[in-house]
Formats: sequence, structure tokens, C-alpha cells
Amino acid sequence: MNQAEILVARAIFPEVLDVLSSHFKVESNQADEVWSASELTRRMQGKVGALTTGSERIDAALLQANPQLKIVANMAVGFNNFDVPAMTAAGVQATNTPDVLTETTADFGFALLMATARRITESEHFLRAGKWTKWSYDMFAGAEVHGSTIGIIGMGRIGQGIARRAAHGFGMNVIYHNRSRLSPELEAECKARYVGKQELLQTADHVMLVVPYSAESHHTIGAAELALMKPTATLVNIARGGIVDDAALAKALAVGQIAAAGLDVFEGEPQVHPDLLKVPNVVLTPHIASATVKTRRAMAQLAADNLVTYLTRGQALTPLNTLPGAAA
Repeated sequence: MNQAEILVARAIFPEVLDVLSSHFKVESNQADEVWSASELTRRMQGKVGALTTGSERIDAALLQANPQLKIVANMAVGFNNFDVPAMTAAGVQATNTPDVLTETTADFGFALLMATARRITESEHFLRAGKWTKWSYDMFAGAEVHGSTIGIIGMGRIGQGIARRAAHGFGMNVIYHNRSRLSPELEAECKARYVGKQELLQTADHVMLVVPYSAESHHTIGAAELALMKPTATLVNIARGGIVDDAALAKALAVGQIAAAGLDVFEGEPQVHPDLLKVPNVVLTPHIASATVKTRRAMAQLAADNLVTYLTRGQALTPLNTLPGAAA
């Protein structure tokens, strides 16, 4: 057995842990504690690799305290918990888990859109509270999905998956905004039309956010953007917390500036802005867009495979950075 030591920072599937244990000496966290920054730094001592989730911040201070570290494999497609430039400067390989969660996350994005537009959560709360005593013509009348216009901000793999579902499955008019325009072939496949951000916000019946988080995308949707949207429009965020100004959104929902919102991610999660909990016209889920057993297992396995291939053969499967001196 290779006696290299690695850290698995959160609970994962036991069978994936067994695979890692066949290659390395593993310190695991099957109790699934969320460690403080100082505790994570302490646990990294002596480890050449780590498997992390979005709750573990890998920054310059941790890297400086652990010069032996060679790779950190994130069990997520997002990596805003990584300071990638600092990792590159320290010679630490960063990896994520793209592709394996694309279709599952796109499914969930559409599920959240449907729940938001058709007021499913709101109506279920009404029923459970024993308030349903009769039928009425306008009871929880929501927004049309089929044949409406969806505006997708962020047209990567997941955005394209949502576009295909919208256009081919629901006959929706698809418009999108992205840092770079798709190829004509991809636009045709998704039946999607590129527009400016302002036009998208003013035109779309449903706005879907699938943009990666960065300093530039912070508060992509704030008070000014919400003011551009139709009062009948919905907003769905399956991207990352911080893409939406949650305080501004709660205010817009409370006064009916937009009709409804569906959120799977939040600023400062797992905390949720208290004002979002006070408005009825929002669907809230705890960051579960990729949460099917098959997909989460594939994510864990890919993160594990990145550790094994890099530490045994010097080549990661899904690298996020290129290290100095790495082979082209």
C-alpha cells in the first residue's frame, strides 16, 4: 500500500472510502462534522491530498501551513471555496467534478422552475394548514410554463441542458446571456437565441441562473436587475449563493415586484436570509440540485479518482489549474 496520507473532509459513500483506503492511509470524517478553518488546517497536517466539498475553504493561509499538500479534489463542479491562484502558486493541483452532474442538475433546475411557477410549495403549505375548504377559479393560479419565454444566464453544460428541456420538452422560447456566445451549432441544438442581459431580464417570463460564482458575477441579480423584470416573472437560482442579492430579492418578493422565486443556493449558506423565510412566494431547497444517489456517487468517485491518478501517476482527470513545470 502507498503510505501517502490523505484527508477526506466530509462523509462520503463507504465504498468510495474503501477505494481510497486501498491506495492511501486515509483520515476520514464519516461523522460529517463541519470543521472550522483552524481545525481543517490542523487536520491537513502531513496530508499530501484531500477530498473536499464546498464547505471547506482552501486558501493561502491553509496552503502556507501545509507545504506538503499536493492535490485537493473538490466533490462539486463549483469551486468558489478554492483560491485557485494561491493553489497554483503553491504547486497544489485543484480538481472538480464536471459533467457527471450536468443532466441531474438540469432536471432539478426545471423541477424548481415548475414548483416556482405553479406555486407548488405555497399551495402545499396551504393544504397542510387545513385551509383548503373549497375550489375557486383563481386559487394558486400561477404562471404558464409551456410556450413561455425562459431566459438563461450562464450557458455552460447545465444551462444548455435546461435549454434543451425547455425548447424540446415544453415548447418554450429560449433566450440566453453568457460571457461568450455559443457556436451556431449549439444554439441550434438548444433552440436558443443570444441577447443582452437587460433584454433578457425585460423579456423573460422565467429567469434561470446557472452562472459560475466569481467576483465578477457577485450579485448578478440585485435591486436594479429585479426592477427590470416583469411583475409576473419568476427567478430561479441553481448557480451559487452570492449570484443573487438575497436581501434585495426578499424585498422584491414581499412587494410583488416579481411574482416568485426558487432558490437552491444562498448567500452565507447554510444560513438563509431571514426575510426570505417570511415571504410565501419563494421555493427554498437546501443545495440539492445534484442530489440523486447515482450522481452523488459519481461525484465522489470522480473526486477519488482524481486523487488516485494524480498521486500515483501525476495526472489529474479534471484539473482546474496548470501547475508550473507540468507537461503540456
